[in-house]
Amino acid sequence: MNFRWLNALLWGNSVALSWMWGLGLFFSVQMTFMFGLQGLLMFAIPNALGLMLFGYLTHNVAKSHSGGQESLAIFFEKFSKPFRLILYLYQIVAISLTVFALVNYLFVPLQLASGPLFGIYLCLVVFVILAAGCLFGEEFGIGKIKLSHALMGALLVLCVGTILFGLRPLVPESFKWSAPFPESWRGPSFFGYAIPLVIGLLVGPWLDLQHWQRAIQIHREKTSIRASYFFGGSIFFLMLLFHGCLALWVMTREGAPLSAAEGLDGFNYAHDLVTQFFSKNFTAATSVMPIAYYTFLCICALTTLDSGYVALKWFLEKNVEKSENMLVSLIPKQILGSPIPTFVLVGLITLIGIWAKLQLEYFMVFYASFFVGYAALAIARCYVPNSQQPLPQIRMFSMSSMSLVIFAFGYLNSQTPLLLLGSIAPLAYVFWLVFNADLLRVVTEKAGEVIEAASEIPAIKAMAKTATVMTSSDIVAPQDVHALGGHFEDKWFVYSMIASYSDTNSVGNVYFGMYAMFVGKARELFFNRAMPDFDLKTTKFYILTRSFEHKFVREAREFDTITVKIRVADFNRKFCTLEHQIFGSDNQLLGKGKQSLLFVSSKDYSLLDIPSEVYTAFMKYL
Repeated sequence: MNFRWLNALLWGNSVALSWMWGLGLFFSVQMTFMFGLQGLLMFAIPNALGLMLFGYLTHNVAKSHSGGQESLAIFFEKFSKPFRLILYLYQIVAISLTVFALVNYLFVPLQLASGPLFGIYLCLVVFVILAAGCLFGEEFGIGKIKLSHALMGALLVLCVGTILFGLRPLVPESFKWSAPFPESWRGPSFFGYAIPLVIGLLVGPWLDLQHWQRAIQIHREKTSIRASYFFGGSIFFLMLLFHGCLALWVMTREGAPLSAAEGLDGFNYAHDLVTQFFSKNFTAATSVMPIAYYTFLCICALTTLDSGYVALKWFLEKNVEKSENMLVSLIPKQILGSPIPTFVLVGLITLIGIWAKLQLEYFMVFYASFFVGYAALAIARCYVPNSQQPLPQIRMFSMSSMSLVIFAFGYLNSQTPLLLLGSIAPLAYVFWLVFNADLLRVVTEKAGEVIEAASEIPAIKAMAKTATVMTSSDIVAPQDVHALGGHFEDKWFVYSMIASYSDTNSVGNVYFGMYAMFVGKARELFFNRAMPDFDLKTTKFYILTRSFEHKFVREAREFDTITVKIRVADFNRKFCTLEHQIFGSDNQLLGKGKQSLLFVSSKDYSLLDIPSEVYTAFMKYL
């Protein structure tokens, strides 16, 4: 038990360090600069609560699904399929934001190079930062990363202690609830920041691959995800509080550099306020103070980059291995499955951002608007039944892009209503999607239950029997060629035939083995209707029967009309379950059952995931 708590604490430390990216590092300074202590707490509290909420809910998901220690991994594999592109984009923006912030608000203000050498210096700094992230990511995989982060955490505590000891005038009376000089800021109101930040930070971890990989690994180690993320959220809150209070203390010092850079939008940005203070107010004799602070920043960035490298490698390798895309097969898997091309892209984004004089907030707008809807839908799909339904990709992307533009307009023009609309609109749309889909599912299920229950009432059963007899004797079957191959009734594929002498045994009733033959024929016709382009000569996969179950209820005799109904009942990553019912001439149930299908490669008969063609064809009949 003690070991598990220690393991949870180690993972909590890793969670906190990996989440202390550019957003937590430097935006805490900006929020303190703009709004004082109230701004810092408004940023720090929902940030920490978002981590704890992720840990609490994923802990419940892991416990509620079968699979033991692999339950969360199995769940994530199915859950992540429709979010693969968004998960990847989220990681790119997060890593780019971190590298950009560290370079722009630490190394650039130090002015270690100027003039013609500045561009070369900048490229070298970006390269070193990314190379360090790759090196530590390769050296420490997900199984050992908590140990490397434990060493990093100890060094970080030493840096924080050095700063606090050296800045002993850091006393509570120096802190101001409101910003000491709010007139220096021109931009959106406090609530224009507060509500989007609260929304974005509470749902943010749900699209972060680093946290999903950690939660899966924590569960594999039989450690509480909930406890680990409680420790992580608490440590992270203390780190934000330290950095924000340090910025507030700097702002109250006489002679402190209170200059804030004016951005392209005309707003004042002070992310590098503490960096300026340490670089200008400490001589070589007291250089341990700035070194401790710079080391603090580098540790926080490095523990994000190595986590990002490990998570991207895990995610890309899994998806590239299972991809059957023709274009993907043309590129070596070693390249596609490596995070290094992504890190090169991050380096280019960083250099372009610094050259264009962008600010941290221009990256952050994605997390307050674009990713909000996807994150909210991800949470809903963890708990709302029928979560395997296809994601409305075009509609979600359109709504997210629209909310991003609305939020950007609101930010650039200091319009609080537009900022709120850009953050709330995706949530409202996701609520509408989930509510309508779930309501339709409940109504359909309840209607089916009511009809099934009503069919057992004697009076209704008699009426149904009479109607069936009248139909068979008075109505001529339609001369529709499609009826020869069966037809659909809602989600059920229906095929009818007449039992003949060859289907019966010596006493005149239909031989028991024929019912499986009837179901098999109906199944083949269902496949033909659902996948008309399937060709055995060119197919990459075969569909095989894994198991077959049938419960006999009544007998049928020669010349009885046999009706077989079959539908898709359920599926997971590997197997699909079909349900069938067989009815006789008087519409009485003859039997029912189910069968499980598996899919193998047509080349070597190796087991496959359900092919995308089958998934697309079957989903509309689920």
